[in-house]
Parts: sequence; C-alpha cells; structure tokens
Amino acid sequence: MQSYTVQPAKSVRGEIRVPGDKSISHRSIMFGSIANGVTKVSGFLRGEDALATLEAFRAMGVQIDDDGETVTIVGKGLHGLEEPTDVLDCGNSGTSMRLLTGLLAGQSFFSVLSGDKYLRARPMKRVVGPLSKMGAHIGGRAGGEKAPLAIQGSKLKGIEYDSPVSSAQVKSAIMLAGLYAEGETVVREPHLSRDHSERMLRAFGAHVETFPGGVKVRGGAELTGRDIVVPGDISSAAFFMVAGSIVPGAELVIKGVGINPTRTGIIDILMGMGADLELLHERDETGEPVADIRVRYAPLKAMAISGEVVPRAIDEFPAICVAAALAEGTTVVSGAEELRVKETDRITAMADNLRRAGVTVVETPDGMEITGVSALKACAADSFGDHRIAMSMMVAGLVAQGETTISDVDCIATSFPGFRELLEGVVQR
Repeated sequence: MQSYTVQPAKSVRGEIRVPGDKSISHRSIMFGSIANGVTKVSGFLRGEDALATLEAFRAMGVQIDDDGETVTIVGKGLHGLEEPTDVLDCGNSGTSMRLLTGLLAGQSFFSVLSGDKYLRARPMKRVVGPLSKMGAHIGGRAGGEKAPLAIQGSKLKGIEYDSPVSSAQVKSAIMLAGLYAEGETVVREPHLSRDHSERMLRAFGAHVETFPGGVKVRGGAELTGRDIVVPGDISSAAFFMVAGSIVPGAELVIKGVGINPTRTGIIDILMGMGADLELLHERDETGEPVADIRVRYAPLKAMAISGEVVPRAIDEFPAICVAAALAEGTTVVSGAEELRVKETDRITAMADNLRRAGVTVVETPDGMEITGVSALKACAADSFGDHRIAMSMMVAGLVAQGETTISDVDCIATSFPGFRELLEGVVQR
C-alpha cells in the first residue's frame, strides 16, 4: 500500500479539467449495453470503478471498444445479455453492484456479484429488499445484506416503494428492475437524490416520469443507442473547489464540470460558508447542465448543514469537512447518516483524521460538529482505503504546518486516476 507526503502550498493557481463524471460513466455503459444499436461515449471516466462496470458487461457478451477517446458499445437490447461464466467482480464500486443487482434481477439467467473486502462489507439489503418485493430471487451473506450476491433472474412485477433513504443507487436499482417488470414501478424518497438515471433513461427512450418526491418507470420499452458526452465530475472538482477556498492567494478555473442541480450541494454549502465561487459559460451537453467553475481564496465561516442539501452533496462531505476545519466557528452536520455506509464510515474516518490535524470534532449518530482552527497540524493521516478520504486529506495537507503523510493512496484510482499529478500541477511552493 502506497503512502503519499504532501508539502504545504504557498498558493494554488491554474486552469484544469477533472475526469468524467463517475455516475454518468457507469450508466452510459449499462444503458448502452441493454439498448438496441450503437452508443458512443466521449469523456468516459477510466477509473477502476467505471471499468468494473465495463468489464461486467463484456463478460455478459456485450462488445465494448475503447480507443482511448471514445467508448463504443454495441447494444444487445433489453433481453440480449448472456449468462456470465464466472463471478462478476465489481471491485470497490457500490454503484456497479447495486445497479447491476436491479438490472440482473429481470434477466433469464443466473449471475453472481462480488467485490473487494470493502464492498463485501457494505449493506445490500437496501436494494435486495425492494427487489424481492418485485419478485426477484436474490441470495447473499447475512440474509442478503452482504455480497457476494447470487441472482436468479425471474419475472418481475412493478411496485410502489417508499425508500427510507435518499439514495440514487437504491432508486436506480429499482428503476432498472422496473424496465423488466410488468406494469409500473414507482419509487419515492425523502429528498431528491441525483437524477442521472432518470435523465439518461429518458434520452435512451425509456418510459420514465418524474414527479415531486419520486419517479415512475413503465416496463417493456425498448431502448435505442445514442451518443453521450460525459461532463467533468463535480465530486472530483470538489477537492479543487475546497483547495481554492482554503489556500491563501488561490485562484483556479475548473473547466467543463457537470452542475446537475441534484449534485450541486457542494457549491451551495461552500458559498454558504463564504467561498468565492463563480459559474462561467453555463451550457447544456446531452441533457446535463455544464459550466466552468472559478474559485478564489476567501475566509470561510461555519454553518449548519442539514436537510435536502445533504443528499445533493453526499459524496463531497470528506472535502467539506476539510473546509469546515478551516472555517471560523463550529460547523454542524446532521441528517448525514448515509456517510456511515460508504466505502468506509466517513464520519468516523474524517473525525479521526481531523483530530490528528489538531481539530476538535464531535461525532453524532447522523453527522458531526467541527470547530475550525486557524491552521492545521501536520499529521500521519489514514485513508481507510477510501478514495475520497485520501484526496481530502491531501488537500488538507496543503495548509498544514509541515509535512502530511496519507497512507494507502492507491484507492484514489477507483475514481480519479491522475489526481496527485493534477494537484501538484497547480500547487505553488
């Protein structure tokens, strides 16, 4: 396991592009594979998570070619996938496993999903439960709570499901099963989670209808392949937004970032803390809003973070915690219990790392209280095998008093290959 040492920065300046959106990259492979005709994807994220999805569909007989610029998918139609001859390895990707569980539930064959030790520890009953109500036959460790998951494809029927959590993975798994189900499938959630599945499935020709608080899918519609442009991932841009906000004298422009309103919680939170953020050249690319983001250093102030903004920023909270650690006052995060079931328990992981850096942090069941300091202490940080923890602590190291070493940074490749090089490219020392 590789560690990485970060030196404090005098400033961060420059113009960059971050890799393609991970959520959209996953879905482009999945939807293109079960569509009729050819789907061409530009801007695809070649990180380990999205590549796990790509390899899973190759293992089910889908021709997928990648020339380094464009990923070309020769779709097999809704019922054209082939039974895999081996276990489908989802690596570290919860998106791969949960969405594939929904998609495979309606097939005519048997399949098994597994992944690395971190993924095998994550909760799966949140998708297995509602899918079972649709008629799916899914077995797994701990009564279907943990992977590996064994799925015997079966005939499904539409249901109405009130999800107890706002999770795009849960919603999307049920929607994908709904494509194969008899009748209509309805999913409601407490707060709107990211809506990439709804947008992209409609673009492919699925019968998808959104309404306040939920989504409806009608089964049986054939999908048609199309060209997709994947925008830059706002979750990846978040680390640079925070770096630009906390390093004195910083100014960064992040080009071509997706600003889907279900994903812009990070922008709302940082601006609520007093960050100097500006959206430039707003535009639309294949159904997704995109903009360039300019960020300049500004003193931050603490705030309360709760309610509907939480699911809109759920993946960005490790980076938000770093911003809170440098903000004046105490930032209170609540309603974020989902953070405890990510690649690691991100509440405990960030609390542990920030305490090492001299920050007072109080954990709560559904969040944390972070009292900001004027400067972080150099420390030995632990990634806990979580890519977002690793990258967040690398950003924190830019404003620490001395060298900060982060353990096990290999995990960064799951979502952001080239992160270290891109960060070092804008750092001034």
